[in-house]
Amino acid sequence: MARPRPYILSEVNWREVQRSKYEIAVLPWGATEAHNYHLPYGTDNIQVDYVAAEAARKAWEDGARVIVLPAIPFGVNTGQLDIMLDINMMPSTQAAVLQDVAECISRQGIAKLMILNGHGGNDFKQMIREIGARVPDLFICTMNWFKAMDTDAYFDEPGDHAGELETSLMMHAAPELVRPLSEAGPGAARAFRVEGLRAGWVWAERPWLEVTDDTGVGNPRHASAEKGKAFAEALTDRIASFLVELDACDRDRMFE
Repeated sequence: MARPRPYILSEVNWREVQRSKYEIAVLPWGATEAHNYHLPYGTDNIQVDYVAAEAARKAWEDGARVIVLPAIPFGVNTGQLDIMLDINMMPSTQAAVLQDVAECISRQGIAKLMILNGHGGNDFKQMIREIGARVPDLFICTMNWFKAMDTDAYFDEPGDHAGELETSLMMHAAPELVRPLSEAGPGAARAFRVEGLRAGWVWAERPWLEVTDDTGVGNPRHASAEKGKAFAEALTDRIASFLVELDACDRDRMFE
């Protein structure tokens, strides 16, 4: 039986917490949504949990005082309300949850909070601005793990949703949950007709089933566990290095 990991809150007990002095809390935040035909609804949660745990392990072994909180499994899915069992959490609800978590850990003496985001529909920047004004003693930052690396260096066609990147990472992190790629849809996506929206310098939400027939955006056909492992190693190394550096930085002296 695996031993409890001292940097994963769900696995440690009250005595261990009493003995520890945590500097950084990591809050993984995912989503529950369809991921083509070959990946499970929990893909975003499985991935963000994996990335958080592996990065925290490396940081902990390097001396960082980090604790990973239980992941929030629901994200903003307002463009997917018509997809069965895609569970939407409104941004205002996310803000309330985040406010409660921030106030709690700040009161208990933790100086820094990193939101590790695993879902493209989540956006915490404006929430952090508001919560930062209300909880001034807590340093809050947010990171999208899927934007932390140059994905083109690891994948032929990374894709946006259930494509090569996500499929490869799942093949590495949770291979038992990945269906054969022969069952996957092509992940073809329809683009906006309006040039500014299509080019991306104007933003509007995409009603998901108007964009894709199989819920995927990105072709997974070139995915492999080997690619997922190489990417995961580099990604968690980078995040771990950030956590070590953040741990060492004085909360009251964050700027040079």
